[in-house]
Amino acid sequence: MSGDLDLRLVELETRLAFQEQALAELSDALAASRIETQRYADLLRRALEELRTSRGDAFADPADEPPPPHY
Repeated sequence: MSGDLDLRLVELETRLAFQEQALAELSDALAASRIETQRYADLLRRALEELRTSRGDAFADPADEPPPPHY
């Protein structure tokens, strides 16, 4: 009976070790994903700022433009 209990205990400890390893790997992957997501958010924010800046130049207010020469 003691042998069965020892085997069960070893099996449970082995499972726990694998679960701890899997949890550490998932934690590392989640941290990397958060860093990557933040980097993409920063890139998107910069791209939108550049788009707004360039769009402002291309779509200026017509009232600010001088009239055409034939007027």
